[in-house]
Amino acid sequence: MTIKAIDVKKLREITNAGMMDCKKALIESNGDFEKAKTILKEKGQSKADSKSGRTTAQGLVVIQSNEDHAVILEVNCETDFAAKDDLFTEFVDRVASIILQNDLDDMEQLDKQKTDDFDTVEEYRKFAISKLGENITIRRFKRIHLDGILGKYIHGSKIASLVLLDHHDSAELAKDIAMHVAASRPEYISNSDIPEEVIKEESRILRVQLEQERKPKEIIDKIVDGKIKKQFDQLTLMGQEYVKDPDITVEKLLKDQDASVKSFIRYDVGEGIELD
Repeated sequence: MTIKAIDVKKLREITNAGMMDCKKALIESNGDFEKAKTILKEKGQSKADSKSGRTTAQGLVVIQSNEDHAVILEVNCETDFAAKDDLFTEFVDRVASIILQNDLDDMEQLDKQKTDDFDTVEEYRKFAISKLGENITIRRFKRIHLDGILGKYIHGSKIASLVLLDHHDSAELAKDIAMHVAASRPEYISNSDIPEEVIKEESRILRVQLEQERKPKEIIDKIVDGKIKKQFDQLTLMGQEYVKDPDITVEKLLKDQDASVKSFIRYDVGEGIELD
C-alpha cells in the first residue's frame, strides 16, 4: 500500500522515531497507527535489550533544586561523545526534574514513575538507548530536604557536589565548601564520623608496619596515634586544608564564620565502575 508523507510525519511527531522507521512501521501495519506505534515500541525495546549489557563509565552529573529539596543525579553511557549528545543531556535533565517534582527517593520508584511521553521512566530509558545507540544507566541519585543553606558545585559536568550548612546567612560560604568537596574528595565530615572498624583496621596495619621496622614498643602507640590523625585529617572535610586558603583548615574557616556542615554528597562520573 502507498504510505503518505503526511502520515509518516504524524507518526514521527507522536513517537519521535526516525522517518524511515515510521514509514516501515506504517507499511508493516497496513497504515494502522496504533499497530505502527506498537511495532516501533517493540523495535526500540529490542535495540535497547541488545545494548543493556554494555559497560557504561561515561556520562553526566546534574543538580536541580527548588525551595524545599535538591537532587543530585548521575546517569551513565558508554562514550564521552554520547554524553555530549543533546538527546542524552535532555534525558538526564528530564530524569532529574522527574525526581524533584515527584519526591522520589529510590530507583524502584523512579523506574515506575510515569512521564509526559512514556508509561514509565524505564520505558523512556529504553527509548533513549534505541535512539542514542548506546547503553544508558541511571546509576544513582539522592534527594535531600533543604533544612539549611544549600551549596552546589559542578565541575565540567563530571564532578558534582552538594553541601548543606547549618547557618542563617552563608550562601556564598556554602558554595565555596561545595567547591572544596568537589576538589578534595573528603569521605567524612569529621573524625567522629569515621567508623570504629575503619580506625581499628588502619591502626592495626600501621602497628604491624612499625613492628616490622623494629620501632621501640614504648613509642609505637604514640607514632600510630600521630599517623592516624594525619591520615584521617585528609579523609575528613574538617581536617582538610581549605582549597582557597591552604593556611587554614575547613574546620577553622567554618568556626570563624559560626557555621557548620550538616551533610555533603559528592558524585564523580564513572567512579568505581569496573571497565572491561
